[in-house]
Formats: sequence, structure tokens, C-alpha cells
Amino acid sequence: MTVQPPSAPSAGLQEATALQLRNSLASGELSAREVTEHFLARIEVLNPDLGAFLVTTPETALAEAAAADERFARGEPLGMLHGMPLAHKDLTDVAGVPTTQGTAALPAYVPEADGPLPAVLRRAGAISLGKTQVPEFGLSSYSENRIGPPARNPLDPALSPGGSSGGSAAAVAAGMLPFAPGTDGGGSVRIPAAATGLVGLKPNRGRVPSGSGQSDLGQFVVAGPLARTAADAALLLDAMVAEPNFHATSAAPATESFLAAAQRAEGRFRIGVSTVSPFSSRLEIILDPEAVQALEAGIRALTGAGHEVSEARLSYDERYPDAFQTVWTAGLSTLNLPAGGGERLLPLTAAVRRRAQQRSAADLVSAIDVLRRFEQDTIQAYSSYDMILTPALGQTPRPVGWYWDSALDGDAQGLRDYDLQCQYSPFTSMVNVCGLPAITFPTHRTGSGLSMGVQLIGRPGAEADLLAVAAQLEK
Repeated sequence: MTVQPPSAPSAGLQEATALQLRNSLASGELSAREVTEHFLARIEVLNPDLGAFLVTTPETALAEAAAADERFARGEPLGMLHGMPLAHKDLTDVAGVPTTQGTAALPAYVPEADGPLPAVLRRAGAISLGKTQVPEFGLSSYSENRIGPPARNPLDPALSPGGSSGGSAAAVAAGMLPFAPGTDGGGSVRIPAAATGLVGLKPNRGRVPSGSGQSDLGQFVVAGPLARTAADAALLLDAMVAEPNFHATSAAPATESFLAAAQRAEGRFRIGVSTVSPFSSRLEIILDPEAVQALEAGIRALTGAGHEVSEARLSYDERYPDAFQTVWTAGLSTLNLPAGGGERLLPLTAAVRRRAQQRSAADLVSAIDVLRRFEQDTIQAYSSYDMILTPALGQTPRPVGWYWDSALDGDAQGLRDYDLQCQYSPFTSMVNVCGLPAITFPTHRTGSGLSMGVQLIGRPGAEADLLAVAAQLEK
């Protein structure tokens, strides 16, 4: 197949919602090539200043768009995301595209086959435009590393879009993509969504077969959508769950599509508000005024929409901070580095890796026991409410480079970095430990134009309710 170079993009397609684009592609009003060309052109213009993409794949994308248009012309069945452009984090394997995992300590490799999530979305008809910027091994709530320019926040390029799905969030917020999949092991979808003014959904453990939260040691990491609206997030989630599930335990099947739930936007719920963080037993957690204003705006909006909102008196196990860090970083202890690779690790990675290597098997077992008890106790405490409301972030988006302090040596720099991240995002990792669904969405715009928002944590398997409430507030 001969692929022609892109023509001039259609004006304004980035203003359309993902759902509008999907419908226009499905009806033939827009061609896959037209949409692909438009977003590739947007990336070419905007990415040099924002660092959202590490690499783009225009030739492959245009070839896939041409094939999608041919399928449409032949009247063949179309996937749920026929012709829709997106991109994948550079922690995820996409066939024929280098994977760096955001690190200079290991050589990049080129996989022959898609990883599970890209394979699912490709079968749904989506077209990948490239790989997006991530922190080293996805460890951080910012997206900076030594292999490419840092990802920057489209609302203020001096600031970070968060992490670890920061490049993807920046791309969606800047209109380089209509939506994007992310992964979330401690807040990695919700943090960048909150920093850039998007909707970010962390699904329930076991909901998304290809990113179920049942593959890593702590059962933390799940795949979820980043989008500009609740309906767009629901559309992408529907595509992510549309595959056989071979896990012995998983979230109960949804009774309707998540998109339908977001579009109906129904339900009135009892919501408990909390600003208590499980990290407060070890760190001073102080909310920025803007975080408080966003929470207060969320309370007003939820109350105005008919929900019952009241203070939730919660407390958490004081052993949580150390137990979470132990389990979260345990996998680094077995990281096989080439000669000289250790010197190329970032200070954060090097520090927590050394700590992980020094811990015993008994230390790890004890930490897992603490987190399993934490999960049970927290879900029981939350069960008095339909949802728990917290700030999305503790602070306004941080400047690029803010976490790195070259005045400190060795492990001191890396461990300070970790503590700063916990203070920036003190309400997200606990949701991963509990396996619960949660959504972040914007509620407040600061005087300088930054977006701040709230997090809603749902009951087990209640993603549809979270999407419905977010859609209510959009209206």
C-alpha cells in the first residue's frame, strides 16, 4: 500500500468531543485519514513546546487509517473506536515502536507484538499515533526523565502535567488527541487528569482485563481513560473492557455500557467528604488554598445537583506510608541492569531500589499484610457512604524540575523526591491499595488559569455511578 503524505488538516476537529468524532467516523461524515492527518498535524505544531510525545508514528498511522477507510467503503463491520486516534504511554509495548520505559539505564527495545491493552484498542479500530512521555519506570507523579524533553502542562508550560500518564494527559489537554488510555498504580491517571483539567478514571480492580490490577505484586496497577468529558471517558472504558476476561476474580459485569450511564447521568448519592490522608502519620500534609477552593466548589456543585454531602470521619492505619512504599517499589529489587546502568538511574529510582534490595522477605510479607488489612478496614469505613469525596491534589501543579534537588547527594535527593510526591498527591494511592474505582474531574479554575478538581471514590464496581455524577456536574 502506498501512503500519501498528509494534506491540510480540517479545521476545528480538536474541538469536537471524542464521542462526536467517533459518531462522525462511524457515519462516514469524516474519514479515518482526515482525522488522523488532523491530529498528526496538531502534534507536529504543538509537541515541540509540550514534550507530550516521545515518538510519533505517522507512516504507520496513515496506513492504518487508509485500511480503516477501505473497510468502511466495503461495508465491513466496524469496531467501537473505528478510526479514532490515540497514543500509548512509553511503558507499554506497541508493535514496531521502541519501548524505553522512560529510563536511560536500560536499552530501548522494539517489540514484535502489541502489549495486551494496545492489542485490545487496535481490535476496536483505534489508530495509535505514537508513544507518550513518562517518568522512569512509571514511578513518579511527574513525567520527566533522561531520554527526552519533560512533558509540560498545556495550561502553563512551566508546570508539570503530572504523571505517570503525564505525556498522554498533556496531549489530550492540548488537543493533540481526543482521548487516551493510561495506567494507574498510585494515581497515574487521576493525578495528570487533575493537573491538566481532564476527567481521569481509575477503574475497579479486575474491571479491565488487559490492565486488571492483578498482575503486579501489590495488585495496584489498572488501566483507565483520560478524556475531556465523562462520556468520552466512558466510551474509551467500554472499548477497554470489551474482551474476554481470564482472571479468576474480576469486577462484576456492567449491566449497561458505561457510555449509557454517563449519558443518562442519573442518581442521587450519599457522599462523605474527607481531607484526611494516610500519609499524614509520617508527613505534614498541608492543602494549598486552591485545593481547598476546588473541594468547596465540588461540595457546592454536588449539593446543588441533589446529593447529600456531609463530613466523613475517617482514620487510617499509621503503618500505611512505609508499607505502601515497600510494596510499590519491591519490583525494582530484581531489576537486571547492564554494566553502568545503575549510574544512569534517576536519584529517586536509585534510592528506592537500594532500599528494596535491603529489605528481607519477611519485611515484604509484613508490608503486604498491612496493606491487605488496610484494604478491608478502609472499604468497611467507606461503606457508610455511596462515595467518598477528597481533593484531587493537595497542591497546585508543580513546576517542571521541582522534585529534583541537585544540592542533595545520593539517596537523600531521591527520598526527598518521594516525600514531595506524597505531599502533592496524598489521596490517590490508597484507592489503588483498596482496588476501588475513583474519578477526578475539574471544579475550579485559579486566577492564573490552572485547573483544580476533586476525586470521588466509589463503592466496589461502581464506575458507572462515578461517571454519571461527573456528567451531572458537567451539565
